[in-house]
Amino acid sequence: MSTAAYAYAGLAALPLAMQLALAAGAPLGRYTLGGRFPGRLPPAFRALALVQAALLAAMALAVLARAGIGPVVLPGWTFRATLGLTALTTLANLATPSVPERRLWGPVTLAMLGAALVVALG
Repeated sequence: MSTAAYAYAGLAALPLAMQLALAAGAPLGRYTLGGRFPGRLPPAFRALALVQAALLAAMALAVLARAGIGPVVLPGWTFRATLGLTALTTLANLATPSVPERRLWGPVTLAMLGAALVVALG
């Protein structure tokens, strides 16, 4: 179970890093939001990328806490919310109209979902 939790956290670091890059103005818009903004995101969406980065960090902490890793103890609902959000994110990334987004984040979020399910069942 701890291996799966570490895998989830490591995989979550990938979209977290991209969200930080998007917030900083990197022209990676084709890999998010269905490719609606192919270059740099507009300012409001760049701010939302920071929120998404913080959410991904919190989700990784929730999975690690569920596995009993680290000093953070979180309520059980945080893991359940993380599991649900990871499932919804996976579905969205597999169904996005943006081919680059689907090819990059579909497998990553699918692996995150698999790792979270292992933690849930462990």
